[in-house]
Amino acid sequence: MTSTRDQKAEHPGGLKTLQIALIIPTCNAAGQWRALVKGIRDQSVMPDRVIVIDSESTDGTALAARGAGFTVIEIAREDFNHGGTRQLAAEHASTAYVLIYLTQDSIPCDRDSFRNLVATFDDPAIGAAFGRQLPREEADPIEAHARLFNYPDRATVRSWDSRQTLGFKSIFFSNAFGAYRRDVLMSAGGFSSDVIFGEDTLAIARIHRAGWKTVYAADALVRHSHSYSITEEFQRYFDIGVLHARDQWLLAQFGSVSGEGKRFVTSELKFLLDNAPQQIPSALLRTVVKYLGYKLGRSERRISAQMKRRLSMNKGYWNRRASSESYVVVS
Repeated sequence: MTSTRDQKAEHPGGLKTLQIALIIPTCNAAGQWRALVKGIRDQSVMPDRVIVIDSESTDGTALAARGAGFTVIEIAREDFNHGGTRQLAAEHASTAYVLIYLTQDSIPCDRDSFRNLVATFDDPAIGAAFGRQLPREEADPIEAHARLFNYPDRATVRSWDSRQTLGFKSIFFSNAFGAYRRDVLMSAGGFSSDVIFGEDTLAIARIHRAGWKTVYAADALVRHSHSYSITEEFQRYFDIGVLHARDQWLLAQFGSVSGEGKRFVTSELKFLLDNAPQQIPSALLRTVVKYLGYKLGRSERRISAQMKRRLSMNKGYWNRRASSESYVVVS
């Protein structure tokens, strides 16, 4: 693809002079708030601004964020959209050079997490970078393996050409802890406002097509993992199937996800055999459930809107209002 890297201006002077905005979507984040703020405050490189996008929290999250000195953008809960809400924050952070995205349950666990993530942009060819997610301390073996498989301890650089060897894995990325050159993100079209899930995957695919590289920064650490129920596994993979059905160009240009799925299952069974063999039946059941959810998601156009809402983890997507998201900025 034609590179657009020659259109960017070099950032001035390294980390100390970068304008960094940290963006955190929240909804009832009180349970994680203390640990999250401490993780941010302990960083060796601090963002110039923290923007919290709050979806009608009822537990005082917005008030606590204002008390911490953060900028708060308040939106209606039904207006939340994985892509559109993050795009709203990117547009609001118009003076930032680098945007760091963090979810409310991603806790920085090393004082250099932000420094190591942002340092990847010293290479002028890098358009985006994401950090390593360690499993929660209380994670069970199935939950822990998912993080260890997807977030190894070795850094990698990926590009448009990487699809030839890595396939779909070449655009794996996570906005749970990811950073972008703002100008690169915006020039690639920003985050899609009508996406059920995987706004980061779509953005990275476009960034690679534009000639930029991305980095997996294995030394930029957060703790973040989920203990999904069987039902939640189904719903999550249903949504992934919907993404792939509606944006079929991803599979056409970056390849099938089946190979990576097989590698994951093989790795999981070996891990459980060594660490928790009693959980192998649960893991096999989850594999079947994920597959069924994904296949139904790929066929979502044959399913009624009401049923899709029941099958989906992101239920608001199916009845989200078509009008632009309204918001109020509180500094």
